[in-house]
Amino acid sequence: MKLPALLLLAAAAVSFAAEPALTIYNGGYAVVRETLPIEFKSGVNQVSFAGATAQVEADSVILRDIAGKAEFQILEQSYRNDPVSQAMLLSLFEGKTLEFNRRETNKPDRIVTGKVVRSGFVPGGSFVEPIIEVDGKLQFSLPGEPVFPSLGTDNVLKPTLNWKLNSASSGKIDAEVAYLSRGFTWEASYNLVATDKSDLLDVVGWVTMNNHSGMTFTDAKIKLMAGDVNRVQPDYPMAARAMVADNLAMGAAKVVTEKSFDEFHLYTLGNPATLRDKETKQVEFVRATGVKAERIYVFEGSGHYRRGVASPGKVQVYREFKNSEANKLGLALPKGKVRFYSQDGDRQLEFVGENQIDHTPKDEVIRVLTGNSFDLAGERRMTNSTENGAERVATQTFEIKVRNHKKEPVEIRVVEHANHGGSWTLTAQSQEHKKKDATTFEFRVPLKPDEEKVVTYTIRYTW
Repeated sequence: MKLPALLLLAAAAVSFAAEPALTIYNGGYAVVRETLPIEFKSGVNQVSFAGATAQVEADSVILRDIAGKAEFQILEQSYRNDPVSQAMLLSLFEGKTLEFNRRETNKPDRIVTGKVVRSGFVPGGSFVEPIIEVDGKLQFSLPGEPVFPSLGTDNVLKPTLNWKLNSASSGKIDAEVAYLSRGFTWEASYNLVATDKSDLLDVVGWVTMNNHSGMTFTDAKIKLMAGDVNRVQPDYPMAARAMVADNLAMGAAKVVTEKSFDEFHLYTLGNPATLRDKETKQVEFVRATGVKAERIYVFEGSGHYRRGVASPGKVQVYREFKNSEANKLGLALPKGKVRFYSQDGDRQLEFVGENQIDHTPKDEVIRVLTGNSFDLAGERRMTNSTENGAERVATQTFEIKVRNHKKEPVEIRVVEHANHGGSWTLTAQSQEHKKKDATTFEFRVPLKPDEEKVVTYTIRYTW
């Protein structure tokens, strides 16, 4: 009978035949792949793989023959993550006598014999003081450095996957072991640089990778998956849940390439990279010069309106640009932090704001709030309000003032909301408005330097 080829296969060798590969996801995990040379015999084989991370999800492991020709059946798989430590070895000798090498200042080393009453080892990492009996007396510390007999074969030096497999024949293959592991993160960030007066930006994008998996990956092929990949969340208690929560270059040689993959986007580093345990590594993945990004000023006075009294408001500053090839971009941009810098007259860069963008496909428009304008101001007040409950009609009249204290002309978009409910229409307005959605409309107000303009309108609600 031919056994299923996609069942877990065996890894008999610990040395790796090829560089590892990682695909890191936004959700704090990665797919790890190792290529392993395997030599097996016909019948039942006991094999192990000591190259797994300390945070492997054991039930996600897949081993397969890369060539798809070998016939294996996994009879049993186990994962051990109790690497040898002094405390763990002491626990194996509780109730037994050990030798301890005692070092004392200005004295030669000497061997002390003691009985291990309590090792101090607690699975999970908690600490308990050891108890050792020396010369019939108990002490809550080790009398010296313990000297252990041979480890034997029942201990592991690093996290290890073990298999019992049934092979239809003997031979050698190159197998791949792949699994999900927590302990990896990556994120994108963008630096946008502009001159003070220009609508053109230089864009530099970085990916930052973090490895806290407990394993170092040397010369790894690294891919980054961008998108919202659904995963079943473990049913942690509340305290444990909180703990888990804590825990393309534009040029001749592309450092990172991007492509659509399934419903997501995949970014591949052009060169192998070494990602050490507890290391943070950054790689530039996009660089563009002369990206047109319009500066937009928005006054949303209803956010500052209180009890019908005029109230000074802030005019918000946005940068808006299209993610298109015509605008020097045109690749899927993963979500991340965007930092804005402006170049002063002396060509020094000054930080002028930051925000976040979501995953953004090619040819979509990105609008990012950078802060509030210092030299633009607005105020809004209600000048009249009537309501006839019997006829289900209400009217409101508003006055919005916007002022420009800059030395150059600007356009302020005055954004208003029809939030009374029911149907609405503007029965009077000082200038034409543009309807944005079912409850939002705006007036575009051009202003010369040191100019103030007043926008008025009356809105009528029926329900």
